[in-house]
Amino acid sequence: MRRALLIVFSLFLLLPTGHASARALQGQEVSRTGLAGTYLAPHEPGPHKSVLIIAGSGPADRNGNSKLGVSAGSLKLLAEAFAASNIASLRYDKRGVGSSQGAAVAESDLRLSTFVNDARGWNAWLRKQINIACVFLLGHSEGGLIATRVAGSSPPAGLMLIAAPGRTFGAVLADQLRRAPMPANERSDALAILEGLEAGRETRDVDPKLRNLFRPSVQPYLRSLVNVDPAALLAALPVPTLVVSGGQDLQVGEADFKALIRARTDLSTLRIPNMNHVLKDVSGDRAANLASYRNPNLPLSPELAAAVTRFVGNTPCPAGKR
Repeated sequence: MRRALLIVFSLFLLLPTGHASARALQGQEVSRTGLAGTYLAPHEPGPHKSVLIIAGSGPADRNGNSKLGVSAGSLKLLAEAFAASNIASLRYDKRGVGSSQGAAVAESDLRLSTFVNDARGWNAWLRKQINIACVFLLGHSEGGLIATRVAGSSPPAGLMLIAAPGRTFGAVLADQLRRAPMPANERSDALAILEGLEAGRETRDVDPKLRNLFRPSVQPYLRSLVNVDPAALLAALPVPTLVVSGGQDLQVGEADFKALIRARTDLSTLRIPNMNHVLKDVSGDRAANLASYRNPNLPLSPELAAAVTRFVGNTPCPAGKR
């Protein structure tokens, strides 16, 4: 039960490739308004296309790692894949995490807009760098929803949604709860709380076994997120978009991929059969899949690395703007 909730919680709790040179992979520590990140530029002279990498939910750092048991380093591997293809990138610690700890706010004050505004600020920072030709947005998991929101107000050169939800958070979480190995009464209570959040109601009296997911202080954030429809947002965007999904993803399933690809007829899409939620190729049972969440030595899915670098390389920068 605890492991099952951890998977749910780590998804939605707030709070061509080659070898780049050592110099290219060193990266530069950058900061703005109390937030910190890594700007990784290729060694070759620019200007470069660039990618803002936006992490998923939970207390995720710039590398996609979390104190909730994730140390796969997936976003760092993505940045290195971009650098190896002469593409710059910026990835950052979420508010309240790692070197962005000083920007923490009370959990009860967090909303989806908090993280959207943080990403907008980093997008503006990256666009101002003199060696940057244009900016692409890449969102992983819930970061895909954030990237889509940012793209709506500041159109990028392109958008990449990787293992991202295509249904509302309420629909995704309800699906996870129904599949989770948990007692029937706890499942019933959890679904009732979720239905209340979808209707705009918060629940103050929460069973201790469900507090990791539904403690009162996190419910305002969940309420700000629960009815947002990623596919509807994507349908309104006139920017080149790549959608990638993994067949071994335990958190965001094929239904989400299908919801996103139905949103527009002009999308680039890829379903990678062996890729899981932390963007690694896995085989075997659920235990082996979960073990990859803590294995930074397991490489990024080669199909994913090739797809994202090819998409950026083949998509032209918009004329006259970054």
